[in-house]
Amino acid sequence: MELGFSAADGAFRDEVRSFLDEKLTPELRATGKRMTSVYADYDTTMAWHKALYEQGWVAPAWPVEYGGCDWSVIQHYIFSSELAAAGAPSLSPMGLGMCGPVLIGYGTPEQKAFYLPRILSGEDFWCQGYSEPGSGSDLASLQMSAVPDGDDFVCNGQKIWTTHANYANRIFNLVRTSKEDIPQRGITFILIDMATPGVKVEPLVMLSGEHIQNQIFFTDVRVPKRNVVGKVGDGWTVAKYLMQFERGGHAYAPGLHTRLDRIARMARQEGGNGGGRLIDDANFAAKLAETSVEITSLEYTEHRIMSALSHGEAPGAESSLLKTRGTEISQRVTELALEAVAYYALPFQPHATAPGGPVPGAPAVTPNETPVGPDYSWPVTAKYLNDRAGSIYAGTNEIQRNIMAKAVLGL
Repeated sequence: MELGFSAADGAFRDEVRSFLDEKLTPELRATGKRMTSVYADYDTTMAWHKALYEQGWVAPAWPVEYGGCDWSVIQHYIFSSELAAAGAPSLSPMGLGMCGPVLIGYGTPEQKAFYLPRILSGEDFWCQGYSEPGSGSDLASLQMSAVPDGDDFVCNGQKIWTTHANYANRIFNLVRTSKEDIPQRGITFILIDMATPGVKVEPLVMLSGEHIQNQIFFTDVRVPKRNVVGKVGDGWTVAKYLMQFERGGHAYAPGLHTRLDRIARMARQEGGNGGGRLIDDANFAAKLAETSVEITSLEYTEHRIMSALSHGEAPGAESSLLKTRGTEISQRVTELALEAVAYYALPFQPHATAPGGPVPGAPAVTPNETPVGPDYSWPVTAKYLNDRAGSIYAGTNEIQRNIMAKAVLGL
């Protein structure tokens, strides 16, 4: 088996690295390194989105005919790995990773022609209207109504925990167009312009002071019937299709490898409690090795999914496996990071250049450098806390295991 890169793969890797050297500015790298959530701030997201769009690499997993890249699985892996290693910030997945693939799979020719180019360019910035007060994991119980009136639906209701709704100009929404004996029936997937009269966004500010999530109120909002994706009343089918991309439309492994390598570098430094190295602790070294093996195993599943995506296929039940293992391994990595931080007695600090000046004693590090000694610029505690939500959002991991049991094992 040939495990090395071919000459063409090596040339592609060099091309990606050259692009990153030119376009991934120190400011973008610094923001990517300090990210604690799966989302970067809006300004950073759009700056990086623009750079990738101009290069033609903003949606590499889309089918080529819609603006994707005709890459091999290895090229997708190289691209993801190089972005992770360079500390590139993530892009918003709402348009590129969710709404776009759904339109490719279920949209009309008119919807594809209008929306897909705008998603690629960043002209449209999307948010997701799924959860409601009382309808989170039990999403089929949603109550936001859409009543037909001529060529429109008149929508009333509320959505909550809506990420970046304060920036979005469009929302893909699940609404109830009829009440049936089975709650999954009568749900419709519809696209709404956020500038429509009757749409009101209110912030949900976290304890950290960050404004990422929102609640949205819809009062007599008129939406053209042509904005329905799929069939009226069949939105649950469309929503399940979208969730496959939400859970399995991106790669966890490259970023996990990068984070674990950072922990290993820290563990090899002198100066822990008693002056030794954490890597010499057999128990910690074993946990590092075990986690590395699990990430590599996850990586092969991601390769299969990436191959399916590039051919216009949905990830299928493997997306539930990917989401479950990806988020749980990510949580384990944050636990190892906390263990390393405690060993070296590093202070809690979001990053070394926080307001108020550098951390006393922290080494001066530019975004492109690998720090010598413990990495003071890594927001370990904040990442640990934020990652607790990973096994809840996009469908709890308990629900994912039920999906796998039914779809794969036939239970």
